[in-house]
Amino acid sequence: MENFNNEELKTHLKILQELGFEEIILDKEYLPSEEILKEKKKMLDLINKEIQVCTKCDLHKSRTQAVLGDGNLNAKLMFIGEAPGEEEDKQGKPFVGRAGKLLNKLIQKAGHKREEFYIANICKCRPPGNRTPTLEEMETCFPYLKKQIEIINPSVLCLLGATAGMAFLGRKVKITKERGEVIKWQDKILLLTYHPAYVLRNPKEEETLFNDIKRAIEVAYTGL
Repeated sequence: MENFNNEELKTHLKILQELGFEEIILDKEYLPSEEILKEKKKMLDLINKEIQVCTKCDLHKSRTQAVLGDGNLNAKLMFIGEAPGEEEDKQGKPFVGRAGKLLNKLIQKAGHKREEFYIANICKCRPPGNRTPTLEEMETCFPYLKKQIEIINPSVLCLLGATAGMAFLGRKVKITKERGEVIKWQDKILLLTYHPAYVLRNPKEEETLFNDIKRAIEVAYTGL
């Protein structure tokens, strides 16, 4: 059975304490992976409860529901877009519309399944008319995503689109020039690429997106 070391446990326990658990007792050197998954799910469920009632920006006024994310809670790779669309707002899951179907197709083409990875967005609520989130909206919502990253602890973050890139890098991103770049962010590796919605509008770029996704997967599993 796979086990987690003490440093990883310390990280998870610290997050639990930040989320309001007053006392945590650990009387073994490690917990089995099933227990770690349970604790991760608990922490993400707490964040989900918080975002469903969040009113920190105006996006809450038009949402059907906030969309936390879904996928493998031990994922080595996390795909991150900008915000939920119409279908995501209805279903409560990220990337389930046309862009999501393209993402799934390219992941499968690379020899993997969507369920191997974790998928989320910068903003948890759908912007009206699927407009691009404002900088203020992204900055307001980013702490939720950062907490997700801490809990899941992937090694690689594949940023889908210029908006996601801007949220992490704090500057305007020219995605047509910067896609494919690998950037260190804290202890993670960022890989910039196109948003699948952009590729739906520019089909000639599908192979480029596929190659970037394939590379992100390879880096996540084997390193640079």
